[in-house]
Amino acid sequence: MSSEQCPWPLPSASRPLLVVLSGPSGAGKDAVLARMKALGRPLHFTVTTTTRAKRPLEVDGIDYYFKTRQEFEAMMAGDELLEWAKVYDQYYGVPRAQVDEALAQGIDVIVRTDIQGAASIRRAMPDAVLIFITAPSYEELIKRLNQRQTESPAQLKLRLGKAYAEMKEIAAFDYIVINRGGELDETIRQIDAIMAAEKCRVKRCLS
Repeated sequence: MSSEQCPWPLPSASRPLLVVLSGPSGAGKDAVLARMKALGRPLHFTVTTTTRAKRPLEVDGIDYYFKTRQEFEAMMAGDELLEWAKVYDQYYGVPRAQVDEALAQGIDVIVRTDIQGAASIRRAMPDAVLIFITAPSYEELIKRLNQRQTESPAQLKLRLGKAYAEMKEIAAFDYIVINRGGELDETIRQIDAIMAAEKCRVKRCLS
């Protein structure tokens, strides 16, 4: 093998990851993110911008950036969002700047978004790692959504219908993680394993 063909010396680190966590309502995505933050993972967790009303105990700038519809549409017009979608008549989007800045600093980024948003990010950034998080069964999703008591019966019915449709989009993702009740740390261990494996991909190390 000639010296031109030899890959040595190998780089000391692969490029930072953009990891997208998605899945149906009731899958436990917020609980997963909260636990990862509590464990002190060296990651940048993006904060989604939304026009929906703030729920009790939510903090602006930490849980979400709460914007008026007019403010959000100005961000759309200014190409300030990596992805955005209208869900249940409310806008949700991921500010582009915070993702670009973290990746430029070599920090892995975690984005939580819906199925539409995950597809948009894949189109904009093909190297993104898409992880589908879900409950063990549709019956478990129903149970979790009922326990939340944050939606009216009509809203709950809409979310359940959407969740059923979203389960059909699994093939568009790279990985699936089943978030079983009482096993949150196992869910996070699997996400950690996925990220570790992605870091070892040859194309990431050599590009």
